[in-house]
Amino acid sequence: QVHVVESGGGLVQAGGSLRLSCAASGRTFSNYAVGWFRQAPGKEREFAASINKSGQFTYYADSAKGRFTISRDNVKNTVYLQMNSLKVDDTAVYYCAAGSAPFRVSKSYPYWGQGIQVIVSS
Repeated sequence: QVHVVESGGGLVQAGGSLRLSCAASGRTFSNYAVGWFRQAPGKEREFAASINKSGQFTYYADSAKGRFTISRDNVKNTVYLQMNSLKVDDTAVYYCAAGSAPFRVSKSYPYWGQGIQVIVSS
């Protein structure tokens, strides 16, 4: 089992940037793909980005393409989500999840963090 914890959230103005971190402990982190999901108030949880075990392949939701970058450092057991040009619509709780492959579907990930709030103000 792997345990993941998110950090780096907060309040930022529209157009600004934030970098979220997903730190893992437990089993070898490089054995897991990682996905970032987000859930805005009153909405379902949605896929944002994912990365495969080695970091060679990355995937993005259309809403994230060109603005978000997912990366990982398997030595530090951490996955990052760099978010640039943030919009008010990016306001949500962001979740990190670990699983066997970089799926876009949340149900495919067995291990989840508690989530971290990102608020983008206008």
